[in-house]
Amino acid sequence: MTATAPDYERMLRGVDLRVTRPRLAVLAAVHEHPHADTDTIIGAVREDLGAVSHQAVYDVLRALTTARLLRRIEPPGSVARYEARVGDNHHHVVCRACGVIADVDCAVGAAPCLDASNDHGFVIDEAEVIYWGLCPDCSTTSTTSTTTTTTSSRKDSRG
Repeated sequence: MTATAPDYERMLRGVDLRVTRPRLAVLAAVHEHPHADTDTIIGAVREDLGAVSHQAVYDVLRALTTARLLRRIEPPGSVARYEARVGDNHHHVVCRACGVIADVDCAVGAAPCLDASNDHGFVIDEAEVIYWGLCPDCSTTSTTSTTTTTTSSRKDSRG
């Protein structure tokens, strides 16, 4: 189901935030571009609203994240990214080559990753797991370039 402007308005009102054009535009941008970085979000908001400052978008992202309408993720080596999928304790898989990110549901059951072997007295309510590897496009490219390099090396060595 794709969210609409009235949905975004209800979301904002549901967390006692005023409905403003920048907030609506940022919510739409993040819903349309999951795992987007701030530059991507700023570009999408500017397409929608015209001129808007970087600071205005950063302020809206902070407010929406604080209100838990958005989630900020920051895999090691990556800039901050934002997503609209909140409240379900899902995880992410990140491509080492191109940086694409995808959602991964908890492995089994009702958030088993929240049962830490030693919680050190903490009341745990969220776990962040990041899986790393190569996405389908990059793994195909990697396999193809390895095959091409090996074939070229064999031709060169045969003379």
